[in-house]
Amino acid sequence: MAEARYVDHEEKTVVIVMTSGPSTPNRCATPFFLGALLASMDAQVTVFFTMEGVRLVKRGVPEKLVAMAGGKPIIDFMRDAKAAGVKFAACRPALPGYEIDVDDLIPEVDEISSGGALADLILSSDKVLFF
Repeated sequence: MAEARYVDHEEKTVVIVMTSGPSTPNRCATPFFLGALLASMDAQVTVFFTMEGVRLVKRGVPEKLVAMAGGKPIIDFMRDAKAAGVKFAACRPALPGYEIDVDDLIPEVDEISSGGALADLILSSDKVLFF
């Protein structure tokens, strides 16, 4: 049987590219749960919201969205991730396509970034996950 290895105690960077949104609510909790878990294991984690994922950072949306019937709101998963140290970045070019103004964003968003910033994150991160 293989020896269990969890963390090698070297600094790790992880970017989670969040393209899922309210049309696929069952995909909207796990990225934040996983992000919080990775951050608690000393990884530097950034969730980059693009495509429909930017709808999750619009005030009022994650507060009303649940991944499954009877589950907690997605905003609670997002806040758990923030409390663990996960950074949130919203894709500026994606906002207008979903009629989202910068003033409409939830306060948990750390920065509004370009597609170039996402490309840089992808190229410089140890791990890249897509949801």
